[in-house]
Amino acid sequence: TARVYIDKRDDKKSRWTNQNNIAHLIFRKKDYSTAKTGYEELLNDPNLFKDDKKIYGKALVSHTYSRFKLGEREEDLNERYHEALQAYNEIDYVGDIARTHHFLAELLAAQNKPKAAVTEAKVALELAQENYKNERQLEVLRLLTELDPKNAVAYSNDYYALSEQIKEEERTKRDKFARIRLETDQVIEQNTVLTRQKQIWIGVVVGMTLLAISVFMIISQRIRNNKLKFEQSQQESNQEIYNLMLGQQGKFEEGKKLEQKRISEELHDGILGEMLGIRLVLGGLNERTDEQSQGQRAELIEKLRGVEEEIRTISHELSHASYQKIHNFIVSVEEMIRNIEASSGIACSFTYDDHLDWDDLQGDIKINAYRIVQESLQNCVKHAQCENALVDFDCNKQNLTLTISDDGVGFDTGKGKKGIGLRNIVSRVKKINGTLQIDSKRNKGTTVTVDLPVVYQNIDGESTGQELMEA
Repeated sequence: TARVYIDKRDDKKSRWTNQNNIAHLIFRKKDYSTAKTGYEELLNDPNLFKDDKKIYGKALVSHTYSRFKLGEREEDLNERYHEALQAYNEIDYVGDIARTHHFLAELLAAQNKPKAAVTEAKVALELAQENYKNERQLEVLRLLTELDPKNAVAYSNDYYALSEQIKEEERTKRDKFARIRLETDQVIEQNTVLTRQKQIWIGVVVGMTLLAISVFMIISQRIRNNKLKFEQSQQESNQEIYNLMLGQQGKFEEGKKLEQKRISEELHDGILGEMLGIRLVLGGLNERTDEQSQGQRAELIEKLRGVEEEIRTISHELSHASYQKIHNFIVSVEEMIRNIEASSGIACSFTYDDHLDWDDLQGDIKINAYRIVQESLQNCVKHAQCENALVDFDCNKQNLTLTISDDGVGFDTGKGKKGIGLRNIVSRVKKINGTLQIDSKRNKGTTVTVDLPVVYQNIDGESTGQELMEA
């Protein structure tokens, strides 16, 4: 499993370590033939010696010893051990040197080189002692007992003493572990008691927490209900204010129409009548024969006729305008756009869906739609440096889409702070649960698209749009 994972990672050092560990386990089971094959697969990698001399040395020593155990006695085995020792010296690694000298001593003994074998065995013993390799010391002492009969007794005594020391240390460790186990059992028993007490306290805390959460949820629900009631009441109040504004504006427009009609009648019946009488008198006086009088009177008659036509035109326009239906939402938007166009010099155009009765929309929708258009056009005037602006209203059963676009300098929507105008637009869109999208690029103009939910309602009277400007 580990090898599959390492292969997926393509980590060569981890792969070498894993291969060496597998071969070492087989080596310890004394299956030298299989171990030899495993080490050969590792040593055949040309990068091993260059990149990891430690694993290279371990694999080389174990591979050589496996060959020795399989009956090989060639001189190249000695060279292989020395090659491993050289690799260890290059990286200053001492952990496996005693083992290498031990295996070399066994090889020399098998090659009938007793003196050299004893020398290597003593080096292995000294290194094992320096590095506290007790198991290695016992194996080397056993080997020296066989290789050096003259000193066999001394080696045997050292072997016995070391073996007894190891046993004593093991007994000490067992006693220590026994005490630790006893103390651990006592601690476990105490922990069991404490755990029970802890569970009781946890139960109490959980119960209190649940009670507190329940109380909090009840209070929160009441607060939420009161908030909803307040918002509903506020919306009803806003609608009532809107209706009052509608009624007030209706009365204002009604008085305006009456005044326009009165002026029209006064102009037509009073001033025009007087002007007609003057023209007739001047026509009679024009019968005088002197040229100067005739020229003056003819000139005056023409001037009076011009005044007559001008007054008649004004009268007709006032009379016609007084009966027009001007108090509605779309007309209010048109008037606002015309005013901005006249004051700014920007060519503004306005299109809308004329199949929809816009006055049936809820008051909040109309007020905020009006303000959004107004704020967007004011931004065009202040910042866009544009020549043309387009306002489009598109509506279906679910959504009202407002589109305000210009051909100005544009801006980077991802940088800079939002001005108060843009923040007002965002606030109004959020207030009526709409969505806002702003598309703008440098020197490419800006397009503001607002999608608002359509909510209809029955309103007595007609909307004039004046309340939009006063909201």
